[in-house]
Amino acid sequence: MDTENIRNFCIIAHIDHGKSTLADRILETTGTVDPRNMTAQFLDQMDLEKERGITIKGKAVRMTFHENGEVYQLNLIDTPGHVDFGYEVSRALAACEGAILVVDASQGIQAQTLANAYLALGHDLMILPVLNKIDLPFADPERIGSEMVQLFGFDSDEIVLTSAKEGIGISDVLSSIVKNIPPPKGDPKEPLKALIFDSSYDPYKGVIAYVRIFQGSIASGTRIKMMGSNSEVDAIEVGVFRPNLEDTGMLTAGEVGYIATGLKTVRECRVGDTITTSSNGSYEELPGYNPQKLVVFAGLYPSEGESYQSLREALEKLQLNDAALSFEPENSQALGFGFRCGFLGPLHMEIVQERLEREYNLELIATSPSVAYKAIAQNGEELTIANPSEMPHPGQLNKILEPWLLATIITPSRYIGSIMELMTNKRGNYKRIEYLTQVNAQGDSSDPAYDARVLLEFELPLAELIIDFYDQIKTRSQGYASLDYDMIDYKEGALVKLDVMLNGKVVDALSFIVHKDKSYALGRNLVNKLKDVIPRQMFEVAIQAALGSRIIARETIRPLRKNVLAKCYGGDITRKRKLLEKQAEGKKRLKTVGQVEVPQEAFLALLNNQK
Repeated sequence: MDTENIRNFCIIAHIDHGKSTLADRILETTGTVDPRNMTAQFLDQMDLEKERGITIKGKAVRMTFHENGEVYQLNLIDTPGHVDFGYEVSRALAACEGAILVVDASQGIQAQTLANAYLALGHDLMILPVLNKIDLPFADPERIGSEMVQLFGFDSDEIVLTSAKEGIGISDVLSSIVKNIPPPKGDPKEPLKALIFDSSYDPYKGVIAYVRIFQGSIASGTRIKMMGSNSEVDAIEVGVFRPNLEDTGMLTAGEVGYIATGLKTVRECRVGDTITTSSNGSYEELPGYNPQKLVVFAGLYPSEGESYQSLREALEKLQLNDAALSFEPENSQALGFGFRCGFLGPLHMEIVQERLEREYNLELIATSPSVAYKAIAQNGEELTIANPSEMPHPGQLNKILEPWLLATIITPSRYIGSIMELMTNKRGNYKRIEYLTQVNAQGDSSDPAYDARVLLEFELPLAELIIDFYDQIKTRSQGYASLDYDMIDYKEGALVKLDVMLNGKVVDALSFIVHKDKSYALGRNLVNKLKDVIPRQMFEVAIQAALGSRIIARETIRPLRKNVLAKCYGGDITRKRKLLEKQAEGKKRLKTVGQVEVPQEAFLALLNNQK
């Protein structure tokens, strides 16, 4: 097809603003999916995606649309919405010429609406504004439309009003795509340049690269090269998404499709890499390729030791469809053998753990998540600390750096005080405040939706965000606030390693790195909670929180006592004393050889302790 009739676009929105539902209606209107096979959130194939109402794994689909006697090829590239998957979103945007910006007519502009819109503008995309859910009783299209005009500079006439659920305005959206999004550029005769914007794994076809062809063309059987990893392989199949894989044998400049590589590991076919031909290929990669950076780390252990091999196999299989996941074996005195896993963010960690438990029928214990710190040794050597057990002795350290982020919060103005208080508790630094809208005529209403909407920016450590920050934001704003964040840099911090000891033995799985000012309160609370969840033994158990060699908190679990005098029916007092002394010697000996079993509730107590 002539590139003048090709349109490549994506849909960007805040979570729960109707992005997936709008994609469903577009698929129906263009006749891409048989109505008998149509399901809600059609492009979201995982159960987790449907349950949570979010897109975890991006999809692509080719559609055919007729307008004014012309036949157009529409390539929709669906993107994840959460900030954890921001790199995948940026690669999907790089593969498009336009983006549909969806805003909920009842909720208005949210934090990720702004973040995704600015990301699209950074890729110089044509943005089509769409105001969705106009059929809701609480919808206020006029007010939200004026917000979009004020913030993004749209003309009020170009905002398309839709209800994806009811199918209202879908034809107008398609017409706007054809009219306003520019066709792709690129010469089919130039050397091949194809951007990998996503990938998946098929047991028969190997790694399947989702690609946008920027120049040149590729046919099945062509010898190709991944320029980032220098891997070379024959393209065993080339085709498009309709929305299932359809072998077409060739892709040319401007088109979106897939290349089945036959590779057995996703590491050799990274998102953001450039594909070219092995012979007479391009010498320049497409711009913007960066390896994905893992920022959150946690240990995953099987609840039963014999499931260790099953966990390894499950992680290997899951990694084939999630190239961002990394893992390496580790051993804990308390939990046995497990794996130290790296994730893109808190949501990514939660999704991976839930998929392992559901899809592979595993029962897992997850240690407290931590971030990747940088330690500068006295000799100037820089170390990356992903596990608290890797922390060098304080005498060997010059300083410790922790990752910081820029958090953007959009909230009704009445919640500014409580959010400011939260940020102070989380070591946040205030940056700026901006009123997005003024209070309207109904501004004195008891409904927070009528308050002036405020944008707050703070800098805060990533370690303060990974446990319960999002829940706290929602609680303090009664669900009205929204959050987005971007990593900025590493900054020096007064950080220490807090160890938990049971009978003088350090339980490495319960150790974590914490700011010095919070160490005493956290240690005190933790030993109190562990005292309640660790079962009593036949011997006394000392629970201690320590900073290096200094004990900062202690609790003692009293031993169970067996009444050894129950069998005495008389006799001299010396006989009873002998039995009690024998019992005391046994308890003393048991204390030296006995092992304290740490239940999973102890690790949950650690998580709750940091909230």
